[in-house]
Amino acid sequence: MCQNLFAEGTEKKLAVHERTEEPDAEDSGSASHKPEKTRKRPKPGERRVQILQTLAQMLEQPGAERITTAALAAKLSVSEAALYRHFASKAQMFEGLIEFIESSVFTLVNQIVEREEAGAQQAGKIVAVVLGFGEKNPGMVRVMVGDALVFEHERLIARMNQFFDRVESQLRQSLRAAAEAAGSPQPTVDGNAQASALTSFAVGRLQRYARSGFKRSPTEHLDAALRLFTA
Repeated sequence: MCQNLFAEGTEKKLAVHERTEEPDAEDSGSASHKPEKTRKRPKPGERRVQILQTLAQMLEQPGAERITTAALAAKLSVSEAALYRHFASKAQMFEGLIEFIESSVFTLVNQIVEREEAGAQQAGKIVAVVLGFGEKNPGMVRVMVGDALVFEHERLIARMNQFFDRVESQLRQSLRAAAEAAGSPQPTVDGNAQASALTSFAVGRLQRYARSGFKRSPTEHLDAALRLFTA
């Protein structure tokens, strides 16, 4: 069930583009540019995407829980002032990553809800989407589990918590229907309990992935694990 969904629903990545544009006016500070390598000016929004791509890539590295704007600027070969022309603060950069996570995951979740009958299989596919997205975007997993947000504004952690609350809410609907179909005398209670357990399972898998240095796949033996929750 889940393997096909990974192929379909987890290829969403913050695509990496080649840096072919002219550096911002305040970039690296180097006065020596070879005239034969004149670069194109970035298209509208291209530098902004590039900043988010680089931040996500840096989050994949060990000890990346606290990335400074100076380190990010150096990685991009631009000045910190150039970063702040696109984002008012580092918190806004993390908000950009969170928006990408929300949009990517819930676009796929909504597609599942539209085409799959509510029930245990639908719930399993929703969890597969969340974990598959994390597997394909390891740097963003540090944002999803909050590791990268510890030293940032608390509203960012609250927003990621709301993301998982929203996942759990959808799982409740799916699993309440499954409980009703199974003849449960208390389908709402059973569905809510299963949804809570599944959400905790998903968060735990993502935490393990991040803290193993992205070596322990969050989708490892996923079909078998999901059967334990939805049987």
